[in-house]
Amino acid sequence: MGSREESTAMAWQQTALDPALHLVATPIGNARDITLRALDILAGADLLAAEDTRSLRRLMDIHGVALAGRELVALHDHSGPAAQARVLDALAAGRSVAYASEAGTPVLSDPGFTLAREAIARGLAVTAAPGASALLAALAVAGLPAERFAFMGFLPAAAGERQALLREWREFPLTMFFLESPRRIATTLGEMKGIWGSEREAVLCRELTKRFEEVIRGTLGSLVEAIPAEGVRGEVVLVVGRAGRALPEGDAIRSALAQAMTGLRLKDAVTTVAGALGLPRRQVYQIALDMQKGDET
Repeated sequence: MGSREESTAMAWQQTALDPALHLVATPIGNARDITLRALDILAGADLLAAEDTRSLRRLMDIHGVALAGRELVALHDHSGPAAQARVLDALAAGRSVAYASEAGTPVLSDPGFTLAREAIARGLAVTAAPGASALLAALAVAGLPAERFAFMGFLPAAAGERQALLREWREFPLTMFFLESPRRIATTLGEMKGIWGSEREAVLCRELTKRFEEVIRGTLGSLVEAIPAEGVRGEVVLVVGRAGRALPEGDAIRSALAQAMTGLRLKDAVTTVAGALGLPRRQVYQIALDMQKGDET
């Protein structure tokens, strides 16, 4: 976790928490993006678990949260089953546990998923303290349609597997969110351009919330030109627009609305038609209102 902040004035006092696995979202860059509730949980949990214990300790130090002799368990992809067993045993014994990913919201591309899934399977309480998320931060600044989107995670490292998936997703109808290695982003963009076409909308977000934050908006073709072959530095997220499709003509939309409104309220008819035609609901709603005004006159 990188940060421009050094410290805060307030020190958090330890208070008792309900016995549960508390999934704590941590900043993706700027240390001040922690929530007050997250700090309460980190201060009050009986046991702390983290994907990166050093990052969590640094975050706690910045915000005046003392470890105070509590156990801190490293829980990452290489920590082995014993570490997870220690956490689950603590939960089964009625202790409160805070789990924090290295950055962002646990469970998305994170070992917290396995921990949460096993806790749920055992009937143990699981709760979340929501907060920073690279996915939502990227969608917020991308400017691409976000009423429906899909989290695609990391693409496979093997070129053949990666390209096979890209061919499979060529006509995917939703905005897609990818995590990618900064060294491989140029290769990935080149493959996307070759398989999906150069005109697909795309936004590259680098170092979100950090000092050198950069957002490059354009198309797959323009991003390929903008990114050097050796890649870039820092954390990278990539948002790619949905596959293009021929938009229905106005007459087709009005015809679909007229049919839907024979058995549905205007609001429900708009929702049905917008979903069926893959159009923004606001656009269909305005057409429906115009139709209704025409009928009244």
